[in-house]
Amino acid sequence: MNPRKTFRSLLQKGTYVVAPGAYDPLSARLVRLAGFDAVYLTGGGFSRANGFPDFGVLSLTEVVQFIGRTVEAVDIPVIADADTGYGNAINVVRTVREFEKTGVTGFHLEDQVSPKKCGHYEGKLIVPKAEMIGKIKAAVDTRRDPDMVIIARSDSRAVEGLDAAIDRVNAYVEAGADLGFVEAPQSVDELRRVAAEVRAPAVANIFEGGKTPTVPAEELQEMGFRLGIYPSQTHRAAIFAMKEVLAVLKSDGDTARIEHRLASFHDREEAVGTARWYEMEKKYLQLDA
Repeated sequence: MNPRKTFRSLLQKGTYVVAPGAYDPLSARLVRLAGFDAVYLTGGGFSRANGFPDFGVLSLTEVVQFIGRTVEAVDIPVIADADTGYGNAINVVRTVREFEKTGVTGFHLEDQVSPKKCGHYEGKLIVPKAEMIGKIKAAVDTRRDPDMVIIARSDSRAVEGLDAAIDRVNAYVEAGADLGFVEAPQSVDELRRVAAEVRAPAVANIFEGGKTPTVPAEELQEMGFRLGIYPSQTHRAAIFAMKEVLAVLKSDGDTARIEHRLASFHDREEAVGTARWYEMEKKYLQLDA
């Protein structure tokens, strides 16, 4: 079963799929090695990994390259971030074509004005509902594989309120989106409303420091959410760990004091499947001949 069909099957089972965030192919492989059923390619994480804030400044070409390399690196469903579709509905057509060619399992498309901001930043602007409906219709009509998942996201909670955000997402679902995503609910009660009132499998975006409270996966499943993306936990862990080891190297001149907390040489190579590449080298280069 290919990853798109696998993900559709997970949704049909009615379970809550936990998709940790990845910001490069290596972090996606670590998600896979940890045993998760799906991985979320965070646009904000990829932007920060390139030295930019989550302000929508990376191009479609850059993001598609990132997605393609990550899809190639893992065999589990990959959910990507298409931001605003990189323009209007006509641009969305091109975006969907390019995303689909990568093999990505699905993506979310949002109703912010382009260039967008992180959904938990202040000062967001949103497009008219009718314009976003056109984008969703363009995405649905463009995809060739009906198993590729289109997630409709609304950032209007911060601008128009929760009622309007739920209404928008339901309009996007009616236009053909497979899942509904209200970004940045601000309380547990708001999360419950989203799960109950969105007329499609609902998505939760959970991370510490944002506007949405961190709720355990079991509770989110009971509310009715079917996909949880955890975009920044791995990235924040990496930032913390790198700052820590760099501080030791700076003060001590070596990392002996912290080596027991670092990945071993074996762990590093296992993360990228080095042994498999040795096997291919032996098989195809006929090193035993």
